[in-house]
Amino acid sequence: MRCLVVADLHYALPQFDWLVAAAGHFDAVVFAGDALDLSSIVDIRAQIVVVKKYLALLAAKTRVMICSGNHDLEERSADGEKIAAWIGTLHELGIAADGDDLLIDDTLFTICPWWDGPLVKARIERQLTNAAQRTAARWIWVHHAPPANSPVSWGGKRFFGDAELVGWIERHQPSMVISGHVHQSPFIGNGSWFDRLGATWVFNTGLQPGRPPTYIVIETNAARAYWLAAGHAEWIDLAAPLRRPAQPVAEPPEWLRAVGRIPDPFLARPAAAAG
Repeated sequence: MRCLVVADLHYALPQFDWLVAAAGHFDAVVFAGDALDLSSIVDIRAQIVVVKKYLALLAAKTRVMICSGNHDLEERSADGEKIAAWIGTLHELGIAADGDDLLIDDTLFTICPWWDGPLVKARIERQLTNAAQRTAARWIWVHHAPPANSPVSWGGKRFFGDAELVGWIERHQPSMVISGHVHQSPFIGNGSWFDRLGATWVFNTGLQPGRPPTYIVIETNAARAYWLAAGHAEWIDLAAPLRRPAQPVAEPPEWLRAVGRIPDPFLARPAAAAG
């Protein structure tokens, strides 16, 4: 299975355009939170309408799963905790979302919501405990915040990860945890797009402006993970111990060459005639 992983698109529509164009080259798209942007001048309700249209286009091409991030929280629950209620409506599009467990071939994906208080946190703990009883060759969590005290959550002056997540990883030892949230981690000293906590690989896509977004590709059959960003093309061997730095991509696989040929629709548009 080949999974395309993105996070933190923050309503950057050219990046959504690229994602829709690229989706058909992958068996699944994993969106690790923050599809929306609370700082945008565009009303959050309008953002939700537009993003849902993009997600519907994605779901028509491949399997899609998405977890909520802190920028996706548009409501408060009856208990006063911030929630991404709109994420729950994505089931009607055939998209796996917060609170779901999705089995694809021999891989179980557990999709965790962003937690803003003790009730949602307890819900995640129950979700992980129940999913741990299932049998699969590998178990991958989709959780917007990366683990605390790891290079994938290093912000340059301090760590911004989730300490609770570290405990859950220690308890359940999933195969991988896919995150985002800390935008700069892969690009700064002492930061990284990958790490390993015991037997668990953890990832953070990072964020750059422009098109395409930064993204990770996980190839489960080949036991490889790739990270692609402007000026970066790296891979690691998931069957080997943790080694740094990652290896440069010397011979791009066909899927990477294919997505590299996706045209920019704006640049491809013919120039307007002079008037």
